[in-house]
Amino acid sequence: MADRQNRKSSRSSLKTAAPETNLADFRVGVDNAIFSVDTELNRLLVLLVMRQEEPFLGRWSLPGTLVRQGESLEKAADRVLSEKIRARNLYLEQLYTFGGPGRDPREAAESYGVRYLSVSYFALVRYAEAELIADGVSGIAWYPVSQLPELAFDHQTIIEYGHRRLRNKLEYSPVAFDVLPEQFTLNDLYQLYTSILG
Repeated sequence: MADRQNRKSSRSSLKTAAPETNLADFRVGVDNAIFSVDTELNRLLVLLVMRQEEPFLGRWSLPGTLVRQGESLEKAADRVLSEKIRARNLYLEQLYTFGGPGRDPREAAESYGVRYLSVSYFALVRYAEAELIADGVSGIAWYPVSQLPELAFDHQTIIEYGHRRLRNKLEYSPVAFDVLPEQFTLNDLYQLYTSILG
């Protein structure tokens, strides 16, 4: 009797330990929403690059990359930043993970059946000190957040999410001082806040 119960319990534990047959195969990328404030024109900007390959060839997108083997998410985010912009004062933090099914056309059934996950970061840089790097891209530009072109993937959603996070951070952290010059006027601070908060 005990032997039969042991065999039964071992069979049930085998059932629960069996591997899932429909687990998703993921590629992980990082997308950076790099914001800046043009205080002269009182507008919040985001850095966009033009895609050089499919999908969305020729469309504007956030600077991003797929994570390389043995590379951390932070290293991948830093790599993208260093390839696109030079800035002394740069605030960078992880924003959110976007992984809804169908967010990338490469997930189509006739494709490889691989899911594409995006771990997004957002940065805030000083506009006057930010030097854009055009190596290897035909298009790189600052766009006003209020006047964005049609974007690749779900990058519009990532920018909106990053903008909300930035507005919230202004309420409880000194992030604004990371992008103001060492000496600034109250008007400079006011322009920064009104540009980000709208």
